[in-house]
Amino acid sequence: MMAARRLSSLLSRSLSFSSSGAASLLHSLAGRNINRFSTAAAVEDLITPQVPIRYTQHLINGQFVDAASGKTFPAYDPRSGEVIANVAEGDVEDINRAVSAARKAFDEGPWPKMTAYERSRILLRFADLVEKHSDELAALETWNNGKPFEQAAKSELPLFVRLFHYYAGWADKIHGLTVPADGDYHVQTLHEPVGVAGQIIPWNFPLIMFAWKVGPALACGNTIVLKTAEQTPLTALLVAKLFHEAGLPKGVLNVVSGYGPTAGAALASHMDVDKLAFTGSTDTGKIVLELAARSNLKPVTLELGGKSPFIVFEDADVDKAVELAHFALFFNQGQCCCAGSRTFVHERVYDEFLEKSKKRALRRVVGDPFKKGVEQGPQIDGEQFEKVLSYIRSGIESNATLECGGNRLGSKGFFIQPTVFSNVQDDMVIAQDEIFGPVQSILKFKDIDEVIQRANRTRYGLAAGVFTKNVDTANRLMRALRAGTVWINCFDVFDAAIPFGGYKMSGIGREKGIYSLHNYLQVKAVVTPLKNPAWI
Repeated sequence: MMAARRLSSLLSRSLSFSSSGAASLLHSLAGRNINRFSTAAAVEDLITPQVPIRYTQHLINGQFVDAASGKTFPAYDPRSGEVIANVAEGDVEDINRAVSAARKAFDEGPWPKMTAYERSRILLRFADLVEKHSDELAALETWNNGKPFEQAAKSELPLFVRLFHYYAGWADKIHGLTVPADGDYHVQTLHEPVGVAGQIIPWNFPLIMFAWKVGPALACGNTIVLKTAEQTPLTALLVAKLFHEAGLPKGVLNVVSGYGPTAGAALASHMDVDKLAFTGSTDTGKIVLELAARSNLKPVTLELGGKSPFIVFEDADVDKAVELAHFALFFNQGQCCCAGSRTFVHERVYDEFLEKSKKRALRRVVGDPFKKGVEQGPQIDGEQFEKVLSYIRSGIESNATLECGGNRLGSKGFFIQPTVFSNVQDDMVIAQDEIFGPVQSILKFKDIDEVIQRANRTRYGLAAGVFTKNVDTANRLMRALRAGTVWINCFDVFDAAIPFGGYKMSGIGREKGIYSLHNYLQVKAVVTPLKNPAWI
């Protein structure tokens, strides 16, 4: 009970990206020339997206239903803080109903028994439907989340579709082995679905995180109960509806919206959930793991927080390094768990890098995310907005140098100026905690041995970036840095086949690629004696 109560301020604060966009489009975003832009001065004239909000109830056993309690909670537009919809508020009873539906669909329904080819075809039909509805989904994602519409439409929706194409391709390629063993035995392994998968996704990349979780689970033949982040429930409900239009049997995918202390805790601790996947903050991940262990010891995969180093060496092209470091930190309003939030710069190029980084931040276009050319929208909500501002105050109080930004932008919504700190020291809070906002901390280093030690001196290990022309430097860093992903002269490349996950307190397990399938499969050994082995 104590763990459940502690969820009140944590479980649905899913801080991750865990991060994303189609790889080629992300490269274009990182490298394009955007010097023609200037920082937007006001955000008063808001554009109302012309999309309907069609689904606000839970999706359980193939039907949209109200919460058992009849309660709803508000979903907001972060551009203005105004309510755009009231969504069914899930609680223990709603989770129980959803798990019951998923259990029946797994034990008695056609999905696990269906041929892998048939499952693949449903995943492909779903991807086609998403493409047809991509404009509506991108607009809804921007409206509920605040990310730039161009990012959602041109980067994230294409990646979403690509991910489901990828997992559809895997569905009929999951198989066991024939194993040589001593003695007269035939030994084989079977790879079987785990059963009912509970999944909790974050608010920073609602659609992408849906794909990272749902894609591999369905490809392997599991059934699902997914809890959305309470900040961003709307697109998950729409795509779940599209899944059923594609022919997904009822009960296979159930979506419940609600808060962490109620719906989230109930899902994590449910005795009839066979596997749990969570993306969010490290503190919340600890609680999720505890709840899962105290119930039925279900296996858990966690994609958690980060404080990723972005390391610029003296041989780097400074202009390119500045642009890439800017992208690595400020992308998605800084709301990425793998953001390059500790920018280490060699002392010989530090001053030049700092001056150009400041100028680049001042050119960043902040404003209504539905307007063309806007690079940065609002933070997700008032809580995150205040959290980021408190970290900025902490940086000032600890005597880091505020080079630019540091304040809210405009008088409506949750917009924050792009902020750059210099003279940041490793022991400062802004260099240790995951800020999850548009705050760049620039640190100076002298040599490779020093920066390796400092880069690794963190409880996190999600990602790292290295910017250098020296192949020996790159080779040494890719092995020395204790992180699940090391990007060399690039950042935020999220191809469907590339595994993603963390070392240390950044998580357990991997998502995407072949490694994600391991999360949703059991391995069974089958041993049969050979009655007349002489003929072999």
